[in-house]
Amino acid sequence: MDAVKRMIPIGTDNFRKLRENDYYYVDKTGLIGELLKDRAEVSLFTRPRRFGKTLNMSMLQCFFEIGGASAIFDGLAVSREKELCGKYMGKYPVISLSLKDAVGGQGDSGYALARDMLCGIIGDEALRFHFLLDSERLKKEEKELYRNLIRVNSVPGAKYAMTDALLTGSIQTLSSLLEKHYGQKVIILIDEYDVPLQRAYYGGYYERMAALIRGLFSQGLKTNVSMEFAVLTGCLRVSKESIFTGMNNLKVFTVADVKYDEYFGFTDEEVRALLDYYDLGDAYGRIRQWYDGYRFGQTDMYCPWDVINYCFDMRADEELQPQNYWAHSSGNDAVTEFVRRLDTGSARQELQKLAEGGTVRKEIRQELTYRDMYSTIENLWSLLYMTGYLTSRSKPNGRIYELALPNEEIRDIFMDQIMELFREKAGRDGESLRELCSALAAGDAGRVEKSFGGYLRKLISVRDAAGRQGSKENFYHGLLLGILSYKADWIVYSNYETGDGYGDILIEAEDASLGIVIEVKYVQEGSLDRGTSEALKQIEDRHYVEKLYNDGMEKVLKYGVACQKKQCRVALAE
Repeated sequence: MDAVKRMIPIGTDNFRKLRENDYYYVDKTGLIGELLKDRAEVSLFTRPRRFGKTLNMSMLQCFFEIGGASAIFDGLAVSREKELCGKYMGKYPVISLSLKDAVGGQGDSGYALARDMLCGIIGDEALRFHFLLDSERLKKEEKELYRNLIRVNSVPGAKYAMTDALLTGSIQTLSSLLEKHYGQKVIILIDEYDVPLQRAYYGGYYERMAALIRGLFSQGLKTNVSMEFAVLTGCLRVSKESIFTGMNNLKVFTVADVKYDEYFGFTDEEVRALLDYYDLGDAYGRIRQWYDGYRFGQTDMYCPWDVINYCFDMRADEELQPQNYWAHSSGNDAVTEFVRRLDTGSARQELQKLAEGGTVRKEIRQELTYRDMYSTIENLWSLLYMTGYLTSRSKPNGRIYELALPNEEIRDIFMDQIMELFREKAGRDGESLRELCSALAAGDAGRVEKSFGGYLRKLISVRDAAGRQGSKENFYHGLLLGILSYKADWIVYSNYETGDGYGDILIEAEDASLGIVIEVKYVQEGSLDRGTSEALKQIEDRHYVEKLYNDGMEKVLKYGVACQKKQCRVALAE
């Protein structure tokens, strides 16, 4: 009987839970030793979402915090550094905050809600140290300061919010109380530091939130004499002029830096080991094509969220094709905004070059404010790089980077956004839609070809990037389907089971008792006419017309559509 395998940690970013409940863990504890050797007073790590930032912060808390369970590090890399563990493990009070929920809606009410959420986050963390109320080392006045921090969450139903002075000084105050109680300086961990600023930008209260975070960080991280060191994580390196004013003790490590490059994400060696452990080695090629390709410093990295999810799903279905997990884990606002601006300058041609597997040279500004990020197409290139939608294929030459799409998954995200924008434009272009549908209903293949070709010429030809043949056909299929979806009085089916297979597109124009079958082919090389012949033969051989006749259609038109780049050929069966 095969040995029972460790559980795959889907969505598990709590280090203690992961280690105590026998989940598979990719060892990143080498980060601890590197941090202690460098001893930057404040370290900021910026990485794209879903690259293990939160799990690493949980790991740091478990290692340093007084009363932590040292046994959960047994067998891991850091446990082999005996002197380091003896000196630092379990020796510090730790303040650990995640700002991912300090968000609100729009305008003044949005800011008020985000501020209340921030008060609650800090109050919840302060509550972990309830023993301070009984500490013999704290004076009565100091215990009252602590009560003010926890009052926001300690009285059920009470409407209480910290004053601005109390809130901005809260991290420093809690640090001071913990240092006095333990006789030891405090380690501060702040995860997702930039989320409140991002949401504030969209909510229209950015200046107020930036001022609040600036005050909180200035007192908590700059002038805090009770702090041993601090670690922050986020997706973006927000300009010092925005919230890090005067913080000369800040050291930033971005995706471009060699230092710490292997500690966020999975290396190729780590992915191979994981696949071997779960007997999924045959999937290595697919995983590499879809989820590899990120370049952090000098190390090629995989997105761990994707690898873990795909391995989990493959244990039930080993033939499962790769899925786009990353796209659905959060919004893709940067890509959406970029695609909407593709009518300007050379951006259309540059994106096409990227989609075809090439690179483009761009100046990257890693320090931007949220006000600047969407202001120009040039700044959007920087935003796409910092958030993981683009990666660098060579060592930067100053601020000039050779940018590329990391992998097939990111290419799919761009394609989906392009398709969505195209559908919006197609829905507004009633004349072109009427012409295409009129030609289809009339059985005029020449007019259909001319009309559909007109749509293709308006698109960026991202479909010719290196990808599977099926994915290219799916692009054209989806494009045509998106156009036809705006024909309100037609019933349009996609990949519908009929006859001996699944027809690409089936249409029922009930008022005219007219049925239409469309089979789409992508022609990699050679004749478009051959593609249409193969499409029509497939319609005939697999009896795709069966459903339409069964539904009462009196006449059925059969179209073969072959596509290559921005060209198409349309043929009607005789």
